[in-house]
Amino acid sequence: MTGPRLPRASLALTITLALIVKVAILSLLWKAFFSAPLAKKMRLPTSVVAQHLLAAPAPLSPLAPKANDDTD
Repeated sequence: MTGPRLPRASLALTITLALIVKVAILSLLWKAFFSAPLAKKMRLPTSVVAQHLLAAPAPLSPLAPKANDDTD
């Protein structure tokens, strides 16, 4: 025995309302946690961020001397 069948309009309305609620919750979470930096000093120019993210890291060698090693 199956439960009562919902008309297609009711199913479409339920899905639409669920999507609207999800978008509203995601918008509130974005506004609460990701909308702006916490302090003015945390802002960086876009070019500096891009340079940092796109820079290839130098390979590390355990035998290479460190540049700031003052043990001489």
